Amino acid sequence: MNPDEVLRMVDVLHREKDIPKEVIFRALEDALAQGVRKRLGVGEDLLVKIDRKSGAISMEDAEEEYEFDMQELGRIAAQAVKQGLLQRLREAERDVLFEEYEARVGQLVNGTIQRFEGDYQVVNMGKVEAYLGKEDRVRGETFNVGDRIRVIIVEVRKDGSKVRILVSRTHPDLVRRLFELEVPEIADGIIEIKRVVREPGYRTKMAVSSADPKIDAIGACVGVRGSRIKAVIDELRGERIDIIKWSDSLEQLILNGLKPATINVENIYPDIQSRSAVVVVDDDQQSLAIGKKGQNVRLASKLCGWEIDIKTRAEFESEASGEAAGEDQTAGEESLAEAADEGADNRE
Repeated sequence: MNPDEVLRMVDVLHREKDIPKEVIFRALEDALAQGVRKRLGVGEDLLVKIDRKSGAISMEDAEEEYEFDMQELGRIAAQAVKQGLLQRLREAERDVLFEEYEARVGQLVNGTIQRFEGDYQVVNMGKVEAYLGKEDRVRGETFNVGDRIRVIIVEVRKDGSKVRILVSRTHPDLVRRLFELEVPEIADGIIEIKRVVREPGYRTKMAVSSADPKIDAIGACVGVRGSRIKAVIDELRGERIDIIKWSDSLEQLILNGLKPATINVENIYPDIQSRSAVVVVDDDQQSLAIGKKGQNVRLASKLCGWEIDIKTRAEFESEASGEAAGEDQTAGEESLAEAADEGADNRE
């Protein structure tokens, strides 16, 4: 291989595998050095250098530098160089892909279902494959080979000489990214998605705020005749989405989060130490506040970051009177004990 062939080979590998030329040069230098050491039986101090402009190959050790003719390698050493180069190129290609997709964690990507491997659905994303695990699939969603799919990249890791990319359909950021596509005001930074919580396949609650008081954050996300939110719901196969207004006030945020139930803000009793709140509702609002199988209050709790306990007025007053009676009984027992102690002292 003459210098011109070296430069052509580096250029071809750079274009085909999208690996930086400097990385290819270093990989070739390391592989050649390994082959030369094997051929000459010398130590690690022997290094091979390739001129980046001319493609000329030279060797140097601790004492001198001299020209090198690759024809002197011999068949066995040449084979070792080839294997070493291929291994280093695979590692370099893996590192390039890892850096590219690690920077895309949390982003929405399109792919095609390519095949099934055990509990995983393999998604073809062009030059790489991603894996959609059982725990990252929405219950009830089914895909066939060849189906188009949108997913969120959740993890990228090195797996031997390959890159393993894990994607998800259940992550809350999937809803966030879909709204970013559908609502220009979100992409422009006018509307901010503060928090998203999900029970995938069933219901999502999303809190939004607007930097412009003239723009209704909820209305913008819903769109004209519900066009924007409908596009997201269709992508999520009918998952229900509640969009609420964000508030820095805990009581107001709890009130908003428990919608569609109607609640008065003065009926919310937070406990800062336990990060929990008792919410008193009318009898006809209790089922709405709790939701089917507790879904509404559970999502509201996640959205606010506080544990929420729903009680009717009767339940709240009954517990309050019970606690008061308990306190009176405890106080009475303490008074009797003190009287007994005093009587004993007098007898003595």
